[in-house]
Parts: sequence; structure tokens; C-alpha cells
Amino acid sequence: MAKHSKTIPARGLRVADQIQRDLAEIVAYGLKDPRIGMITITEVQITPDYAHAKVFFTMFKDDKETIKNTVDGLGAAAGFIRNQLGKRLHIHTLPMLHFVHDTSTSRGMEMSLLIDQANATRAADAEPDPVPEDQAKPDAE
Repeated sequence: MAKHSKTIPARGLRVADQIQRDLAEIVAYGLKDPRIGMITITEVQITPDYAHAKVFFTMFKDDKETIKNTVDGLGAAAGFIRNQLGKRLHIHTLPMLHFVHDTSTSRGMEMSLLIDQANATRAADAEPDPVPEDQAKPDAE
């Protein structure tokens, strides 16, 4: 279920989830723009009056130029996408779509890497390397 910052009625959450599913199909099969590569719609946040929807997406390639091109391509295709969405959804107000790159996946991978590094450091500090007796330094007398 999508996370929302303001209290949205249960119907609004269902509408947001349906928009997410429909957008995923429209973007995957209906768009021919070369700027828009393979993206995943991760979340849709809809306002209580259904006037606006923030559409969060992730991509396999997360460099700044590719992200900018994708956001530009999605922005240019927003009217077409909204039209296609209107053919699938039968609600009184069809939201304006605002596309936002979702950085939570890349941040999660970075955090996971940091945790793995911390665990490896902790394990290395906790278990000192045993030194064989024949290689031990004799005490200077």
C-alpha cells in the first residue's frame, strides 16, 4: 500500500494504487519516447481532491543525465499518459501527473552497503588474528 503524508480516505488509497498499476502498463507498453527507458513506478501520492498526483519512479541507471532525460520525456508525455489513464479510470477528476525520481532505492542500497561494512569492521575487530607461538616476538631482556 502506498504511503501518504496527509490523511487520505481509503478510496483515495485504492485510486492511487490503481493509478500506479495503470501507469506502469501505459509507460511499459504505450510510450515510444527514446528518452524514457525501463522505469518502475514505485509509488503514487494523490491529493485528497484528486487534482494532482506525484508519481515516483526508479530506474536501473541512476546517473543525473539519464534521470533528467527521463523526467523530461515523462513530462512531455504527461498529456498522452493522462489521456490513456482517463480511458482506463472512470473517476470524476483525473489528476495532473507530476513525475519525481525516487531515490529511496539507491539510498537503501547505500545504507545496506554501509551496514555490511560496519559489520565486517566489527567482526575484524572482535576476532584478533591468532599469532602462532613460533612467530611470536621474544621479550627483550
